[in-house]
Amino acid sequence: MATFLYRLGRLAFRRRHFVALVWVALLTLAGVGAANAPAAGSASFSIPGTEAQQAFDLLKERFPGMTPNGATARVVFKAPDGATVTAGDSKAVVEKTVKELSGGSEVANVVDPFAAHAISKDGTTAYAQVTYKVSGMELKDSSRDALKSAAQDARDGGLTVEVGGDALMAMPETGATEIIGIAIAALVLVITFGSLVAAGLPLLTALIGVGIGVSSITALAKALDLGSTTSTLAMMIGLAVGIDYALFIVSRYRAELAEGREREEAAGRAVGTAGSAVVFAGLTVVIALVGLAVVNIPMLTKMGVAAAGTVAIAVLIALTMIPALLGYAGRKVKPAGEKSRLLGGGRAAAAQQAAKPNMGTRWASFVVRRPIAVLLLGVLGLGAAAVPVASLTLGLPDDGAQPTSTTQRRVYDLLSDNFGPGVNGPLMVVVDAKASDDPKGAVTTVTDEIKGLKNVVTVTPAAYNKAGDTAVVTVVPGSKPSSTTTEDLVHDIRAAGAGITADTDAKLLVTGSTAMNIDVSQKLNDALLPYLALVVGLAFLLLIVVFRSILVPLKAALGFLLSVLAALGAVVAVFQWGWLSGLMGVEETGPIMSMMPIFMVGVVFGLAMDYEVFLVTRMREAYVHGENPGQAVVTGFRHGARVVTAAAVIMIAVFSGFIGSSESMVKMIGFGLAIAVFFDAFVVRMAIVPAVLALLGEKAWWLPKWLDRALPNVDVEGEALTSTATDPDADQDRELVRA
Repeated sequence: MATFLYRLGRLAFRRRHFVALVWVALLTLAGVGAANAPAAGSASFSIPGTEAQQAFDLLKERFPGMTPNGATARVVFKAPDGATVTAGDSKAVVEKTVKELSGGSEVANVVDPFAAHAISKDGTTAYAQVTYKVSGMELKDSSRDALKSAAQDARDGGLTVEVGGDALMAMPETGATEIIGIAIAALVLVITFGSLVAAGLPLLTALIGVGIGVSSITALAKALDLGSTTSTLAMMIGLAVGIDYALFIVSRYRAELAEGREREEAAGRAVGTAGSAVVFAGLTVVIALVGLAVVNIPMLTKMGVAAAGTVAIAVLIALTMIPALLGYAGRKVKPAGEKSRLLGGGRAAAAQQAAKPNMGTRWASFVVRRPIAVLLLGVLGLGAAAVPVASLTLGLPDDGAQPTSTTQRRVYDLLSDNFGPGVNGPLMVVVDAKASDDPKGAVTTVTDEIKGLKNVVTVTPAAYNKAGDTAVVTVVPGSKPSSTTTEDLVHDIRAAGAGITADTDAKLLVTGSTAMNIDVSQKLNDALLPYLALVVGLAFLLLIVVFRSILVPLKAALGFLLSVLAALGAVVAVFQWGWLSGLMGVEETGPIMSMMPIFMVGVVFGLAMDYEVFLVTRMREAYVHGENPGQAVVTGFRHGARVVTAAAVIMIAVFSGFIGSSESMVKMIGFGLAIAVFFDAFVVRMAIVPAVLALLGEKAWWLPKWLDRALPNVDVEGEALTSTATDPDADQDRELVRA
C-alpha cells in the first residue's frame, strides 16, 4: 500500500492542476445540487420491531384519515386571578381561538376543550390540541405564524396563553461557538507549522471535504429522508477528521523536506507513510459509523452512513488534494525546523536545536522509566471520571427538558400543575379486535382491565374505526412521561394484554410518544453489546493487519473502553447531575438521550483509533528499522507527539464549537466527543499506551508465525519506499492511472 500511495502522492503533486480541478468541480456540482434540491423536512422516525411501531403502522392502516405522524400543538388557556375559563368573556375568547385555529390548510383537527372536558377541576385552566397533516419540520411558516397569531389574540382578550408541541419545532442553531472552534483550530495549525500557508492547507481541504459532504447530504435529504441533525453531525465529524488527516500528511511532508528530499519526492513519501496511517484510521472511523446499522433504527443508520461518507471524502482529499496544494505552495511550506534555523543563526543553531530533546522525547523517556506509576495514575484517573456512569439514566427529551424561559416548558408546567403530570405523556392503547367474535366486548374488557392497574388516572372512551374492528383508548398515567413509574405502567398494560388476547382473541398494543421513547431506549440498550462486539472485533482485525501484533490492538481496544466510559461519566455529571451546567449552557438537567451511549461508542472508537494508528505506526516504523522497544516508543513520541497533540486540540476545539447549538442532542454529542478525545488523546494514547508498551517490551510486537504468513503485508511503515527510486519513470504514472 505504501508504494501505491507514494505513487499517488507524486502523481497528485505533478498533476496538481487536474486534481484541483476535479475537487473544485465536485464541490461545485454538490453545491448546485444542494441549492436546487427540494426543501427537506424532518426525517421520519420509525423503530422497526417494537410494539409502539407496530401500533403506529396499524393505526395508519385501520384509520386512513388519521395522521399519527403529524405535528401537534397544545394551546393552554389560563384565566385571570379570580376568574374561570368557563364563564363570561373568557369562554368566548377560548371558543373564538379554537375556531381561528381550525382555519389553516394544514390543520387536520382541533379538539375543543369544552367538548373534550379538558378543563381543570378549579375551572381556571383549559387546553386545546391541534393536529396537523404534516410533521413539525415540514410545517409551513404560515401555519406556525397562524398558531402564534391565534395565541396572541387570546392574550389580547385577557387570558394567559402558552403554546407547546412539536409544531413549534425549528431548525437547530449552532451559534458563534462553532466559528470560535474553527478559529482555535486555525491558531493551533499556525503555531504547529509556524506558517500561514502550511496552516491554511488542512483548513482549506477540510472545508472543501465538508462542503462536498454536507452539500451532498442536503441535495439527497428529501430523496433519502434525511433529517437536519444528519448534516450537522456529518459537518462536526468531517471537520475534525479532515483537519487532522491533512495535518499529519503536511507534518510528514515537512519532515521529509528537512531530511533533504526534493518536494515531489517528499510529497510522495508523506502520502506513502502518513497517508497509509490516514487510510487505516479512516477505515476504523467508517467501520464504527456504518456499524450503527446493527441497531436497526433507520434514522441512526442514515446519520452514521452520511457521516462515514464525509469521512471517506476527507481521506480521499488528504491523499490527493494535499499533495496537489503542496505543489502550488512550493517553497512557502518550509521544512521542519526551518523557522528555528532562520531565527537562530544558521545550520549550527539548527543542528543544536535538532539535537535537543523535544517535549515529546522527554515525556516518553519519563514514561519508559516509570511505566507502572504512569499506568496506575492514568487508569485510576479515568476510573474516577467514569464513576457517574453507575447512575446513568437514559431517555428521550420532551418539553419537560426545555429551558423554563420557553413557552413549551411553560405549557408542560401548566398542564402538570393543573391536570397532573401524566397529561404531558398520555399512552395510546390500540386494540386490534379483528379476530375477535365480539370486538366491542373485547375493547370493554381491555378498558376495564386497564382501569384496575396501578398509576392509571384516566381512561378515555374507546374511539372505533369505520369497520368497528379496531379501537383506540387513551390512558393518562399519574406520573410524568420520563419517570420509571410510567415505564412500569407501559409494561403492566402489555403484560395484561397477553391474558386479554388469550381470552378474547383481541390484540393489545401500546404506543404514543412516551411508549415509543421507552421502546427506543430498550432497543438501544439491547443493541449496545452486539454493536460493540462487531465494531471492536472488525477494528481489532484491521489493527492486527496494520501493526502485525496481537497485544497492541488489544491494548488499543481496552484503552478505548476506558476513555469512552470516562467520557460518558462526564456527560452524566454535566447533563444529568448538573455539574458545570451553567458553563456548558445546559439550562435543564435530565436523562441522557438514549442514543448517546451507542453513538459515542461508535464515533469515539473510530476517532480513538486515529491517534492509535498515527502514534503507534511511528513506533512500529522505528522498531522495524532496528530500534529496541523502549527506543521505539521514544522515537515515536519524538516525531509524533507534537502533531498528535495539535490534532487532538483541533478536534476538541471543533467538537466544543457545537456545544453552543440550540439542539440538545447536538450540544450533548459535541461535549461528549470533545471530552472523549481529551481523555483518549492525552491520558490513554499519551500516557497509558507508552507505559503498556514499555512494560511489554518485545512481546508487544509478537505475532504467531502462521498468522504472520497468512496476513497481507500492507507496509504502513513504508519500508518498501527505502528502495524506491527518486524519480520513478512515467510508466509508474501510467500504471497508477490504469489501476
